[in-house]
Amino acid sequence: MTLFILCFLLFLVGIHGVLTRRNLIKVVISLTVMEFSIFLMLALIGYISGAEAPILGSEMVSGAPVVDPLPQAMVLTAIVIALATNAMLLTIAIRLYKKYGTFDIRRINELKG
Repeated sequence: MTLFILCFLLFLVGIHGVLTRRNLIKVVISLTVMEFSIFLMLALIGYISGAEAPILGSEMVSGAPVVDPLPQAMVLTAIVIALATNAMLLTIAIRLYKKYGTFDIRRINELKG
């Protein structure tokens, strides 16, 4: 339970960064922190204490529980999607920097055009 609370606190740190920072790069980093807190929570959902890896073979004849592989597969897929999203956001931030000469959101809003 403590780990889920820590994941939630990490998510809140990301929200705080998104809402309070004016620098576009810091906002993208805060979004990444939020994404990875969700990934960690999904991986924790599938974890079972004392369970074995879900690899079925000749050596697995014991009746021990296995870890659920579905959340792990979802996290791997979500990491790839998050990488593409972050690349797109950073590309937009760089393009805005080239046009306006700043990463500050307030200055970009003032320099519309």
